[in-house]
Amino acid sequence: MSDDHDHGHDEHHEGEQEGRVTSPMQDFSMSQVTTGLLVFVVGLVVTFGIPLALA
Repeated sequence: MSDDHDHGHDEHHEGEQEGRVTSPMQDFSMSQVTTGLLVFVVGLVVTFGIPLALA
């Protein structure tokens, strides 16, 4: 049996997307870090603080 599948757009060649940058490679600022930590803390308070306070 031969592998005669039509791969169409699924084929990726090196150099085809040179300008593409994925998220882990992008730079981030300290304000973005601060915002992320603030969201994390609020999430912890909502998830654990409120139920513990009501118990």
